[in-house]
Amino acid sequence: MKIVILHTKDAAGPPEDPVLGQIERALRVGGHDVSRLMVDESVDQLVAALRRDSPDLVFNLAESFHGKSALESNVAALLNLLGLHYTGSSPAGLIQAGDKTLTKKILTFHGIKTAKFATLYRGASDWTGDEIAFPLIVKPPQEDASIGVTQKSIVRSPQELLRTMSALQAEYQSPVLIEQFIDGREFYVGVLGNANAEALPVVEMDFSKYPAGLPKIASYEAKWGEGGEGKGAEFAGTESIFPEHLDPELERRMHEVALAAFQALRLRDYARIDLRVTDAGEVYVIEVNPNCYLEEQSEFARAAQRAGYEYAALIETIVELASARYSR
Repeated sequence: MKIVILHTKDAAGPPEDPVLGQIERALRVGGHDVSRLMVDESVDQLVAALRRDSPDLVFNLAESFHGKSALESNVAALLNLLGLHYTGSSPAGLIQAGDKTLTKKILTFHGIKTAKFATLYRGASDWTGDEIAFPLIVKPPQEDASIGVTQKSIVRSPQELLRTMSALQAEYQSPVLIEQFIDGREFYVGVLGNANAEALPVVEMDFSKYPAGLPKIASYEAKWGEGGEGKGAEFAGTESIFPEHLDPELERRMHEVALAAFQALRLRDYARIDLRVTDAGEVYVIEVNPNCYLEEQSEFARAAQRAGYEYAALIETIVELASARYSR
């Protein structure tokens, strides 16, 4: 097929995100005619380029528009309006999973455990009625990749809560999401498929080398390093591992929760579900990531490999899943 890889300006670098070259090579292994197209700031130019290229399929890696994560769903909506076929979730799925507040409301409706929460913005509130106890974690509700999540996001008093809320509202000009902090082990479960979606092997975020005294959270610094440069104590203190001696019943329940969240939010093709498990064995969904990061060493790709999907086969499977949806 003729496939266009659609990506954002920041992925082009410098430095270039390695996932672009990896997916391009994998698609060429599958015999496809591959090109790239960057989402920048002009809708007109994007529409003209897509009409000119007229791809059989768009491999949609665009996670924002004009640098705004909240506009990710609009890119998929534009592809819909142009009648193009594309990989990954629909605008509806991206809206529901991209707004953490909405995600939590939908999960709660479906009986899927998530931390007690509320959203607040300049005196207005959207409170669930639950009693929320400190410590809390405070984050912007429409950012991904742990943007806006730091050690200061964990608050233990009303004074800290107000300071953190004020700082986030000033920086992101949006409501803030406050959640009861769930202490426990953190796991990532990839989901691949549609009608017969499968949960991939469980990956755990290992905090055993995390700096002493800090709350164990996958902050921006822990995921990407200080300034996104892959350095710093939090980055060095975390590692994604396949857990040894994991209780099979716990793994089964995590798979069940991940699949339920995937279906409740009407996601498509592939996603990663982030979970926390308390000492009592309660499984909470802490975040849902449609169109998750597909770099070869990402949690999703490594879990897929463990399930028998070598990288080129994983990318081809995503292409096949998307193509099958449109053929139906």
